[in-house]
Amino acid sequence: MKKTQRILLGLALVFGINVAAGCQSQTKPAKSTAAASSTTRTVTDMSGKRVQLPAKVTRVADLWHANNQVVLLLGGQKKLVATTQMIKQSPWFKTIDPSISKVTAPFAGDDLQSEELLKTKPDVVIAADPAQIKQAKKTKVPTVNAMYQTFAGLRRSVNLTAQVLGGQAPKVAKRYQRLLNGNLAYVKRQLKGVTTKPKVLHFVNATNLNQVDGTGTIVDEWIKAAGGQNALRQSGNMISVTTETLAKSNPDVIIVGSATTAQARAALKKNAVLSKLKAVKTNHVYGNPQGTFPWDRYSAEEALQVLWAAQKLHPAHFKQLDMVAKTKAFYQEFYHYQLSTAQTNRLLSGASTPK
Repeated sequence: MKKTQRILLGLALVFGINVAAGCQSQTKPAKSTAAASSTTRTVTDMSGKRVQLPAKVTRVADLWHANNQVVLLLGGQKKLVATTQMIKQSPWFKTIDPSISKVTAPFAGDDLQSEELLKTKPDVVIAADPAQIKQAKKTKVPTVNAMYQTFAGLRRSVNLTAQVLGGQAPKVAKRYQRLLNGNLAYVKRQLKGVTTKPKVLHFVNATNLNQVDGTGTIVDEWIKAAGGQNALRQSGNMISVTTETLAKSNPDVIIVGSATTAQARAALKKNAVLSKLKAVKTNHVYGNPQGTFPWDRYSAEEALQVLWAAQKLHPAHFKQLDMVAKTKAFYQEFYHYQLSTAQTNRLLSGASTPK
C-alpha cells in the first residue's frame, strides 16, 4: 500500500505541474490581446455610437464650427489639422488663436471633400451634420458625433471632446463644468421667488426678420435658464415664421444673433410691423455677444450667455453682476488670452470684430 500511495502521489504531483504549465501557456495570448488593446480606446459619442480611437490622438479634423471652440477651450487647438471656413474667417477666433488661419478647411462650399480631408491624415473626425458624418465614415477615419440641443447635452459634448483629445483636456473640462454649473446655480438663486417670466423672441440675425428660434432648442434652454419664456410656441432651430406670427407674439425682450445692439434696433425699427412690438418701443432689443463662437448657439460660452441673458431679462436682480469682469476672467482662464476692456465691451455689444 505504501508503495502504491507513493506512486499515486508522484502522479498527482506530475499532473499538478502539467496543469500549472498549461495555465501559463494559456495566459500568453491574453498578454498579446492586452498589448493590442493598449493601442486603441473606445468612446461613446452623442448619438450613442461606440467609436474606436487611437490610444493617443494627435491629429483632429473638426468639421463642426461650434466644436472648434470647445477644442480651443480644452487646450487642444494644436491638434487641429482640419476645420471649417467659418472658423478660419472668424475675427474673434483668429484673435485668440492666430494659427487657425493655417489649418485646412476641406470643403467646396458646404460640401465636404473626402480626398482633402484624408490629406490632413486625421486620427479622428468630429462632426455634427448627419450628411458630413456619413461621408466622413466612408473614409474609414473614426468619426465622432458631438451634436447636442440642451445644457445637459453641452456638458456631455464637452466631456466627450475632452475624452477624444486626452492629455490635460479632461481636467480642463472639469473646471469648465464647475463654472457652467456655478453660473446656472447663481442665476437660479438670484431669481428665487421671481414669478415674472418675460417673453423673449430670438432672431437668428438682423438681415432675415422672419427666421427665429423656437422651443426644443439650445436657445430655448438658455432663455428658460435666464428666467424667461420663449415668445413662440413653434418648435425648431432657425425656423421661418410669418410676420403676423411675430406680431402676435409681442415679446417683452428681443435678442438678435450676429448683430450689434445698434444694428438690431435699427433693423427692427425699419420694419413697419415689427417696429410696433412692445420690445422695440421700449428699446428692450439686444444684439447677442459673439465671441470665439456666438454665445447664443451651440457655444461653450453658454456659461457666460446665461449670465448675460439673465441680466437683460431681470436687471433689478443682477445689479451687482459685472459682465465685463466675468468675460475677461473666462477668456483668461480657458483661452489664456487677456481681453482689453474695449474688446470686452465690443464683444458684449454683439460686435463681430475685436476692433
